[in-house]
Amino acid sequence: MIDLETPRKFAGLVAQAHQVAAEVLRPISRKYDLAEHERPKELDMLASLIDGMNEGAGLAGAGAAGVRRDEDAGDAAGATRNGSNLATALSIMEMAWGDVGLLLALPGQGLGNSAIASVADEEQLARYGGRWAAMAITEPEAGSDSAAIRTTAVPDGDEYVLNGEKIYVTAGERADLVVVWATLDRSQGRAAIKSFVVERSNPGLKLDRLEHKLGIRASDTAAFRLEDCRVPKDALLGSPEIAPKGGFAGVMQTFDNTRPLVASMAVGVARACLEETTRLLREAGIEVDHDRPLERQPAAAAELLAMEAEYEAARLLTLRAAWMADNRKPNSLQASQCKAKAGRVATDIALRCVRLCGATGVGESELLEKWARDVKILDLFEGTQQIQLLIISRQLLGRTSAELK
Repeated sequence: MIDLETPRKFAGLVAQAHQVAAEVLRPISRKYDLAEHERPKELDMLASLIDGMNEGAGLAGAGAAGVRRDEDAGDAAGATRNGSNLATALSIMEMAWGDVGLLLALPGQGLGNSAIASVADEEQLARYGGRWAAMAITEPEAGSDSAAIRTTAVPDGDEYVLNGEKIYVTAGERADLVVVWATLDRSQGRAAIKSFVVERSNPGLKLDRLEHKLGIRASDTAAFRLEDCRVPKDALLGSPEIAPKGGFAGVMQTFDNTRPLVASMAVGVARACLEETTRLLREAGIEVDHDRPLERQPAAAAELLAMEAEYEAARLLTLRAAWMADNRKPNSLQASQCKAKAGRVATDIALRCVRLCGATGVGESELLEKWARDVKILDLFEGTQQIQLLIISRQLLGRTSAELK
């Protein structure tokens, strides 16, 4: 059964992640927000240190790298385990508390790594291990509906030839690899959609542009064209067979791993906003008393307490989804629930904190203004708020995507 306290074996990892956030990410947060598209060189050495931390601890988790469902989770006696999914979620919360854009810019910590971890076989894990992988799903004609993508993958001898267009690829310019979603046969719908690992240096993967964004400016967001992009057949993740029933499940399992990670980012930013607002209110003479009823608190303190309750709900939903993955429990519903809750709550908290702090909240002397810009993307990518609610509704009502649109 899940324990609501941070597991003792992860205490050191969480402390290290917090130290990195406080001493490395926060001090350069504004610098790379202003210097959009400039690669944060300070992160190169940090990424190497994180790799060493992960290897020494025998697990992933210090950044946003891929996580995999543990094959030996639990035992016959009903024991449970806290593994790499929970460790990653906890450490991401700390790192996002520092700066979510810089977290996404950490070499080797791409969301494509989670796609590889979720679907790759052992040989592919060994081949792509230790490399930075971005993930390319969204297209101009297929945003939230990932099943409607038009990028094609056509077999040609020992290769697949990919053609199409991808937008909003996080870390797309800087990553070593790009995990591209494409269809083997558009006439067969979502069952024919597969993911392919493409080398960033592949001449058929052409960078169109880098986006100028509201937030997470430290992280590059790329748009690509795939023009006769050839990849070997063993670059396909999972089975090449088109299965009319359940064929899309392997690809979509990626989201079961990545949505709790994005929710963890949102939880981290929300906590940063709450802590900073508490400090600023204290400086203004407004103390929050957790032992007094809301009606006996100053209005600003009462609002802060209400936000803390929403934050705690989002945090617990996120930890549950990660814990379920560690224990090989189906968590598609919980992954969408935590992503929907955390994305909405964090955005709401950031804007309300800015409002509570008035002129200080919108000025560049504090980071609240930046966090309010950064946090919005966490309610959008890996499936928008509306898509998450649709997925949750389908699962709770037992409806298919065709029955509930």
